[in-house]
Amino acid sequence: MARIVFMGTPDFAVSSAQALLDAGNEIVAVVTVPDKQAGRGRKIHESAVKIWAKNQNIPIFQPHDLKDEQFCADLKSFEADIFVVVAFRILPRQIFTIPPKGTINLHGSLLPAYRGAAPINWAIINGETETGVTTFLIDGKVDTGETLLKESVTIADDETFGELYNRLKTIGADLLTRTVAKWLSGEIQSFRQTGEATKAPKITPQVCEIEWFKSAENIRNLVRGLAPVPTAFTFYNKKRLKIFSCEAIAIRSEHPPGVVVEANKKTGMLTVATGVGLLKLNEIQLEGKKRMSVDVFLQGFQIKAGDRFGLG
Repeated sequence: MARIVFMGTPDFAVSSAQALLDAGNEIVAVVTVPDKQAGRGRKIHESAVKIWAKNQNIPIFQPHDLKDEQFCADLKSFEADIFVVVAFRILPRQIFTIPPKGTINLHGSLLPAYRGAAPINWAIINGETETGVTTFLIDGKVDTGETLLKESVTIADDETFGELYNRLKTIGADLLTRTVAKWLSGEIQSFRQTGEATKAPKITPQVCEIEWFKSAENIRNLVRGLAPVPTAFTFYNKKRLKIFSCEAIAIRSEHPPGVVVEANKKTGMLTVATGVGLLKLNEIQLEGKKRMSVDVFLQGFQIKAGDRFGLG
């Protein structure tokens, strides 16, 4: 079995670390992000990977500077066979070239499609029906290294980011474990990436704000791709309105995009005009209020046909 230095941050990475450990590998050290303050109380927040490593009594490193000479020396001292990276930072060459068998990364797409920080989100936002996970060898650029293994999955029509994320972290952990074993035993080779390369940049607040001139189907995909976090949003009476669930209705409307077409307390229907078709809202959260179904929202808020969403 392999001696591994594992690098990662969120719970997506924890699934992989645990799978590697369960397969009999020795994780000799864990590298994760520094602690940060979060929330109203500014409490110290530890990454999911750090919490996991503490429970496993594995040495933990949280460097601010990945090029720090002492950090590099510490990693070399573990004499690991391989480094494994899942949802971490971009590594400098002096780090990913340390182990004799290289550094393997697990990525949440079928590379070279959706290179970048948010591949799962963007696959749904763009209306893809298939995605998957890829293991590859890290090189000097982001997500461009030679691939090792891939596994594809079908994206369900109503599947959200959260649901697909949970599926892929399990599938990815299994793929990664098989990759490490096969790579170290010489059962697989690495191959240059082929096909069209697309990008999956970090999700920003600008991405999350709904543009009502787009089609209802495009907006529905945006909502799915950002649910439950960071969540697509719009504005109603200058308050942020998060949308967690919605449906696209292929009905032509003469109303301008963003205008409420129907707000019916009896039927629980809240529909909004878009550039093409109507959007039926199902689950929302108005700023300062709890997340709720639209039928409950309509009972307590005086929203009516003709009102407008957005700030424009």
